[in-house]
Amino acid sequence: MAGKTMTRMDLSEAVFREVGLSRNESAALVASVLQHVSDALVAGEQVKISGFGTFSTRDKSARVGRNPKTGEEAPIPPRRVLTFRPSHLMKDRVVEGNKAKA
Repeated sequence: MAGKTMTRMDLSEAVFREVGLSRNESAALVASVLQHVSDALVAGEQVKISGFGTFSTRDKSARVGRNPKTGEEAPIPPRRVLTFRPSHLMKDRVVEGNKAKA
């Protein structure tokens, strides 16, 4: 799975080609959308993009972990983690993409 990584610049270029904004306006639009998404997640809100998926945060409680090398126990503090749940449409597209590569 050594595929290409899509970057913010790639998204900006796609907006430039598809929508017809200037490159600077396209980059600003992508940056603004990503900023709104991250602000909502920091505030604890869910971000649902129809046909793509849902981003949300989840609180994980404190627990005791173990160093696999030494077997020594270590406390893991509570934390908030980001989760993504793809939509059924996205799952279907990925499955179809796998079939096309096979």
